[in-house]
Amino acid sequence: EFTAIAQRHWKKAGIANKIDLRIGPALASLKKMIARREGPFDLAFIDADKSGYDGYYKACLKLIKPGGVIALDNMLYSGEVAAAKPQGNAAALAKLNAKIHADKRVDMALATIGDGLMLVRKR
Repeated sequence: EFTAIAQRHWKKAGIANKIDLRIGPALASLKKMIARREGPFDLAFIDADKSGYDGYYKACLKLIKPGGVIALDNMLYSGEVAAAKPQGNAAALAKLNAKIHADKRVDMALATIGDGLMLVRKR
């Protein structure tokens, strides 16, 4: 249902021919893109299952060109990432926040708007 809505809007905006829609498990799609040497891309936007973010980040980093950006949504997870002992999805995101912060291959900024939007620029 959501895909059909998006497709209607892409067509109305005149950009449908610029969008390559892929439906399926995201990590499998990203791995295929890496194997096919697709890219490099300017931007990747990650907003999916939170426990999978680390894998998506690793894959997107391979697909993004230097100077390209990876945007990760919901990185504050309603503030739960700051808990003394985050649990579940919050724990996965807290670990990824720390990993990206220490990653020398990127520059990052965490915007505290909404539920947290992290912008990662590949060096």
